[in-house]
Amino acid sequence: MTTEAGLVVVDKPGGLSSHGVVSRVRRLAGTRKVGHAGTLDPMATGVLVLGLNRATRLLGHLMLTEKTYDATVRLGEATTTDDAEGETTATTPAGHLDEERVRAAFATQVGDLEQVPSAVSAIKVDGRRAYARVRDGEEVELAARPVTVHALDVTGVRPAGDHLDVDVSLRCSSGTYVRAIARDVGAALGVGGHLTALRRTAVGPYDLGVAHTLEQLEESFALLPIAAAARAAFPVVELDEGAAADVRFGRRLELPLQRLSAVFAPDGEFLALYEPDGGRARPTAVFV
Repeated sequence: MTTEAGLVVVDKPGGLSSHGVVSRVRRLAGTRKVGHAGTLDPMATGVLVLGLNRATRLLGHLMLTEKTYDATVRLGEATTTDDAEGETTATTPAGHLDEERVRAAFATQVGDLEQVPSAVSAIKVDGRRAYARVRDGEEVELAARPVTVHALDVTGVRPAGDHLDVDVSLRCSSGTYVRAIARDVGAALGVGGHLTALRRTAVGPYDLGVAHTLEQLEESFALLPIAAAARAAFPVVELDEGAAADVRFGRRLELPLQRLSAVFAPDGEFLALYEPDGGRARPTAVFV
């Protein structure tokens, strides 16, 4: 059983829920204290960041970071879930759409958006997940919420029968639904659309280059120590012994921080996350 704190960056396979990945890692690590920084739908693959033991307290901050994805959108078919796991609700030939018009439609999805999440999502409505209400036959209408798509590149457009398959790569804020982009572009073009493939390529600084498959973790369990994880994700402040002692007591520091930062003791030990507080710095989460 490991008591070490750190992150496990998993390359999630398709067909397995994020909770299923957590269960597998709990068994491999021999600890119940495992959480994740943002779920991936079962059909999606790619980067899923898990925290072990004390590092689970980092996850809430990592969920607020940018994420990048590669995705394929099918134009000409709408589904109940806005992805390939739902039932088809409408089919409209899309082969007549020229590539320039398709690219222009995707370009409208870049910037600060008011996005309506898919009704089949994990968002809670009066205490219950939206997808559970839909499954029980309820009509669910979710309010639009602000998201930011920093960049979206169309990397390929190709025919698929009467439909068009469009490959995209995007970088967006946490909380952005890529399948909602597929839905909205399809609606704007008048043919409907849904997501047929989704691969998350990065969560903040953690990308596929540091991710491991579950099979690889079975052979050799790879844990990114909490100090290295914090150095990768946050601005770093090296403290002297006096300031480090103040941190251990949760005191404010005379530090003019610009944003949430990781503070370290002189020996390299990760101590805490501190945030700006009127020219000073106050503790957000202390890990010692």
